[in-house]
Amino acid sequence: MGFDRSQSATYLAGQLARVFSRSLQKRAASLGFSPGQFPVLLELWQEDGLTQKQLLDKLEVEQATLANTLARMERDELIVRTPHPTDKRAQIITLTELGRSLETSAVDAAAEADSALFSGFRSFERELMMEYMRLIICNSRKA
Repeated sequence: MGFDRSQSATYLAGQLARVFSRSLQKRAASLGFSPGQFPVLLELWQEDGLTQKQLLDKLEVEQATLANTLARMERDELIVRTPHPTDKRAQIITLTELGRSLETSAVDAAAEADSALFSGFRSFERELMMEYMRLIICNSRKA
């Protein structure tokens, strides 16, 4: 008895993550950011001037992954890091003008990526799928 990938939620979720990432990548590349940087940008657009620890807590990614992402973002002049005023070990991560200027076009690109992938879905089907995804993510945090 073989493994049927089409019946594996874990396999399909991985495929889904890849196609969503590719869809955003196509749109993001011309704007100057990558899909991996998008969650960091979203957090900083909402609340600029966070520490790496605060970003880690919000994004639920590995420390090394975030460190590499921030290094690339700094290289690409999307963020700057400055010493924390009271904690010598921490740095404050702040958007540059370039990083701030991407907000509207990046959010539009993500919405376009979503629209393309949900093409053919009726409104209630899309909302149901989104609710299922949120529920799965919530369940994964309990497991």
